Amino acid sequence: MRNILIIGAGRSATSLIRYLLEKSEKENLFITIGDISIQSAQKFTSNHPNARGIMLDVFNDVQRKEAVENSDLVISMLPARYHIEVARDCIEFGKHMVTASYISNEMQALNHKAEAKGLVFMNEIGLDPGVDHMSAMQIIDRIRAKGGKMLLFESFCGGLIAPESDDNLWNYKFTWNPRNVVLAGQGGAAEFIQEGKFKYIPYHRLFRRTEFINVENYGKFEVYANRNSLKYQSIYGLDDILTLYRGTIRRVGFSRAWNMFVQLGMTDDSYTIPDSENMTYREFVNLFLAYSPSDSVELKFRHALKMDQDDLMWEKLEELDIFAEDKTLGIKDATPAMGLQKILEDKWTLLPEDKDMIVMYHKFGYELDGKKYQIDSYMTLIGEDQTHTAMAKTVGLPVAIAALKILNKEITTPGVQLPIAKEVYEPILNELKDNGVKFHEIEVPYLGYNPDNLN
Repeated sequence: MRNILIIGAGRSATSLIRYLLEKSEKENLFITIGDISIQSAQKFTSNHPNARGIMLDVFNDVQRKEAVENSDLVISMLPARYHIEVARDCIEFGKHMVTASYISNEMQALNHKAEAKGLVFMNEIGLDPGVDHMSAMQIIDRIRAKGGKMLLFESFCGGLIAPESDDNLWNYKFTWNPRNVVLAGQGGAAEFIQEGKFKYIPYHRLFRRTEFINVENYGKFEVYANRNSLKYQSIYGLDDILTLYRGTIRRVGFSRAWNMFVQLGMTDDSYTIPDSENMTYREFVNLFLAYSPSDSVELKFRHALKMDQDDLMWEKLEELDIFAEDKTLGIKDATPAMGLQKILEDKWTLLPEDKDMIVMYHKFGYELDGKKYQIDSYMTLIGEDQTHTAMAKTVGLPVAIAALKILNKEITTPGVQLPIAKEVYEPILNELKDNGVKFHEIEVPYLGYNPDNLN
């Protein structure tokens, strides 16, 4: 038997584990699932004869090293900051490794050692990053192969609630890590290039600088800029491109509403609130408002944001019970961001029957034989339920497919890498297509402008 070790049995692991179990008999696989919670690890095995769940504390060196040594390939589904110890073990014991996370500096530093041992360390092979890399490079390579010059690349992705489960005024529920949603956009200005001009959007303006896209069968969405689009210039070989922009997709109106929390400081994660565990939702909101001996919290809120009482934004706030006096945060030493997350989780957690939706949308502008063209490529996917989500499928399936192809020596280039080579993206995208993760392409008029006319 060939042994695959999966470390981390969180919500993103469901489709990954199901895929490998379905392939286990034909591919002669035995799957070990390690998690700090043995109940979580064993839950996903479904009593399958080719799988077992174990308690694995990634900070226990002896336990971790033993599990890695007894495997042929390791899949780490841990938070990104915990991959590095696993990666070092893989170097020590000569094991391939797959993660869905961005390549950290510490991971990149292992490249020479991985190459020297002939080990494939595949990273950024989830959804975003992952499916975005592969689907983008497939078209970029095709344009280059016929002699085209890239002028524009825009890429957007969002984890959303499916239309049939969309039952709140925000048109949103948590389909991924809620903390990441609350902290989105922080840590520096969004950086991108538009028609040859470098552009920056500071965090406090991020959610008021949006653009719209239309997705067939699903209507209009809005996009706000991701933090740093510029790093994709070198990754994708787009050093001379005129427009390069990456963003996050939400339903129209979400960003304007979310901006209320940003402007008040509720998304701040840099300090803790005294006695936060006993604080009511109403008291939490009042923290961010001016003192008044007579005005209510609601009146101060509207005044602070210059909001009319009949504004739709007000209905969205009331729907969250954010002014409730009978609900408490219940979190000791909470930051503002942690308090806001608790309030939102009350309303935005997926119900058992809820379905999520992934939307990914790319725009490619290029010049060929003196003429300018544009291709738009998009993918939509609806989840099955609260457990087998579209998010888990689009993150977990590419990880699983890559792992099996590495074991089968179909992906062989050693070193720390991401999936931008044709030997990687072509077969994985083909198999994703067979599993319902399919991109549709349309040719549209080129929307760029002549940079010589810009100031």
